[in-house]
Amino acid sequence: MQRFSRRSVLVASCAAVLCGGVRRAGAAPSIAPRPLVFAHRGASAQRPEHTLASYAKAIADGADFVEPDLVLTKDGVMVCRHETNIAETTDVAQRPEFASRKRTATIDGRTVTGWFTTDFTLAELKTLRAKERLATLRVHNTRYDGHFDIPTFEEMIDFVAAESAARGRVLGLIPEIKHSTHFHALGFDPEALFLRTIAAHDYTRTAPLEVQSFETGNLQRIGADVRAINPQARLMLLMGERTNIPPDLAAKGQKTTFGDLMTPAGLKDVRRYADVIGPSLTDLIPRDAQGAWLTPSSLVDDAHAAGLLVHAYTCRPENYFLPRQLRNADGATARNVAGSVAEIRRYLDMGLDGFFTDDPAIGRMAVDQI
Repeated sequence: MQRFSRRSVLVASCAAVLCGGVRRAGAAPSIAPRPLVFAHRGASAQRPEHTLASYAKAIADGADFVEPDLVLTKDGVMVCRHETNIAETTDVAQRPEFASRKRTATIDGRTVTGWFTTDFTLAELKTLRAKERLATLRVHNTRYDGHFDIPTFEEMIDFVAAESAARGRVLGLIPEIKHSTHFHALGFDPEALFLRTIAAHDYTRTAPLEVQSFETGNLQRIGADVRAINPQARLMLLMGERTNIPPDLAAKGQKTTFGDLMTPAGLKDVRRYADVIGPSLTDLIPRDAQGAWLTPSSLVDDAHAAGLLVHAYTCRPENYFLPRQLRNADGATARNVAGSVAEIRRYLDMGLDGFFTDDPAIGRMAVDQI
């Protein structure tokens, strides 16, 4: 009970996100009765990421919110992929008709080689089939390679709305607008398209909605518009490596790093345009070179003091991703349920308000033990 009383200093009300309440713009964010389980790219530990099968598994396994990462096609359609490079998540490399489209590009300050969604129309992308990204680690998922296509954001919305109606429970959406500065440089406006899309669907006007970005400028530009469409919506600033600069700031030649934004002063500034921060798990508890937990940071408490919620990423069930103290002897690729639950519980004991997980069934298990 002590942890919940500490978290409750942010608000006195029940969670708008699950109770259907409305939060006025600029007010302190509401805290859910229990921490929220966010399905990271769906149930990506159990099905290939960003497929309707992955979203379906996440919903069946008890996720509170399902995450679509959003990128653009050549003809300006929003589709669900973790990034615009689709080399690792589709069979494009095996399609000779698209071999000539392989190229190298600089995106968000990183140079990458592959095939990019902006070089394909939606019709062309729909001929591709999804595959498992981590094929050597999640061999069991490779049996689904080739089964599913790339869903559009609108298809994903309709699917979640249908699942919500069929199951009789509210399901939240936590979309991430990817590569905003990059897409604008190509002549697209992902924020305008995003706003039109959520405004066009009854579900995204009324269901729990939390909008994510690793960039600061787009959150500031669209915050009022998002809340005008869905008054209970929240905005989350995702946080990259502490030494990295947000892509929009880097493009302007600014030097403010994510680490600067994690300081008490930086968090107060973030609170002007965001309700939530999304740090990595290692920002909460750093790890040494062998992957062992070190001394926890004060980030959760500092964020709460600034009036921000903390929704961290990403809990994964395999030994390979767990802190050294929680790994078992079953090998790096083994699914370690007890270790994963113990990891999540440690973060929840720090006051974490929600977390992304590749395996929502395990996340639900950890939360239900509270």
